[in-house]
Amino acid sequence: MSIATTETVGNIVAEKPAAAREFETLGIDYCCGGKRTLAEACAEARIGVDEVLARLERSLAAKPAADEKNWQNEKLSALIAHIMNTHHVFVRSECPRIASLTAKVEAAHAARHPELTGVRTTFIGLANELNAHLMKEEQILFPYLQRMEESVLAGAGVPPAMFGTVVNPIRMMMQEHDGAGDALRNLRVLTGDYKLPEDACASYRALFDALAGFEADLHQHIHLENNILFPRAAEMESKR
Repeated sequence: MSIATTETVGNIVAEKPAAAREFETLGIDYCCGGKRTLAEACAEARIGVDEVLARLERSLAAKPAADEKNWQNEKLSALIAHIMNTHHVFVRSECPRIASLTAKVEAAHAARHPELTGVRTTFIGLANELNAHLMKEEQILFPYLQRMEESVLAGAGVPPAMFGTVVNPIRMMMQEHDGAGDALRNLRVLTGDYKLPEDACASYRALFDALAGFEADLHQHIHLENNILFPRAAEMESKR
């Protein structure tokens, strides 16, 4: 399966979902940084493009995982339902748990690891921003996208929207995604890529595992919106 180095990393994952696993392992941003070409992303990550291509080829040759689906071929309403039922639910369930862990670990270890205060404040800020972000998607943008698809498929054209063009809220959501990406990168810096200190207790380990899992889920969440849902919605609007 040939992959061109001029193809964007976001499009690679959109067309070949299994590529996300390799990009996560290699630290290549395919969500907020999805518009970069593979060559550009490799250069920024300081990884040889030939090595990445070889890893991608091996990964894509393997049997797809059960949860790997090409959402390019599904209705927007199905993708929206997946985002809400999978990623929005995950964010809402994990944020309180991780916030509690950050406070617990900070209280026990901040004297020796003062960076934990930054971890807690950064995550709390991210959680608060995400809570507001999800509500805007669920109450305004997603319902409109569903109505738009229904109307277009019925041959009635694009329904009027209070925000003018769908590009306007999409632009705002993508800006907020960039802010979430910045927070994730800051957490990586503060924790040294989630490297545990020698005196880490069980709660410390649980916190770093949870943060890494939260990061991976949010990467996939943002990718599905930035690289699939939003471009398809904008294209649908522009053709009617």
